[in-house]
Amino acid sequence: MDAAWPAMERQSAGGWVFRAAGGVTQRANSIWPRHPGGTEVPPALLRDARAWYRARRLPVIFQVPAGARTAALDEFLDAEGFTRQSETLIMTRGPLPDAHTPEASVEIRTDPSADWLKVWWAVDGRGGADALATATDILKGCPSLYALVRDDAGRPAAVGRLAIPAGDTAPRGGDTAQRGGIYCMATLPDARGRGYGTAVLRALLHAGSVQGLDGYWLLVTVANRSAQELYARAGFRETGRYLYRQERPRRALTGC
Repeated sequence: MDAAWPAMERQSAGGWVFRAAGGVTQRANSIWPRHPGGTEVPPALLRDARAWYRARRLPVIFQVPAGARTAALDEFLDAEGFTRQSETLIMTRGPLPDAHTPEASVEIRTDPSADWLKVWWAVDGRGGADALATATDILKGCPSLYALVRDDAGRPAAVGRLAIPAGDTAPRGGDTAQRGGIYCMATLPDARGRGYGTAVLRALLHAGSVQGLDGYWLLVTVANRSAQELYARAGFRETGRYLYRQERPRRALTGC
C-alpha cells in the first residue's frame, strides 16, 4: 500500500518511515510505523519526526494500523495528545474466478487522462493546480491502470485506478502473490445511482485478472457505508483497519 501511493520524500528512522508530499493527502504526508517496536516508544524518535515535518511546514501525522503490534504506539500518542481521525477499513478479495468481459463503455488507460483527473479531483481533490500536479506525480509513482466511464451524452462520469506496485520488500512467509490496489473510485454527483461506479470496479478487476493478479485490496473510510456496500457486492471483505493520529497544534504562550 505504501508503494501504491508513494510520497515524494521519505526517510526511515528507528523503524518509522517519514513521508511528505507537500501536504497533498494524509497518506503521503504521514508517518508509517513500519516496525512499531516493543512496549516502549523512544521519545527522541518523536522529536526527530517533529523536526523533520516542521522543516517542511507540515503537521505530524501517523498512519496507525489497528492491532496488538501498535498498542504501545497508540498509548504513547494518546499521552502526547494526538487526535484520532479518518478511521479506514482495509478490504480485500482474491482473484476473479473467471475473467468476465467488462462493459465496453469503460475506457482503460495506463496514464490518467485530463478527463480522468478532472472527475477525480472534482470529487476528492483538495487544493488548486499545484496540489493537483503533486497528486498526479503520486499517481504516476506506481504502475497503474486508469478506468473512466462516460454517461449517455459522452461526458466523463466516473473513474477508478488499479495500482500494481512491484513492492520494495521481500514477501513475508514465502508469499509471492502479486496484488493490486483499487484507488480513486469517484463518481460525479449528478451521475450517481446509475451503476457507473460498479462498471468502473468491474473493469478494473477484469484488467487485473488479465494482468494475472492474485488478489486485490482497497481502502474505504468507516463512514462511507454506500461505498462499502458496493465493494462487498464485488466480493471484498474487511481484513484490517487503520486511522490517522494527528498532533494538536501547540498554542503559543501569552501573558506576562
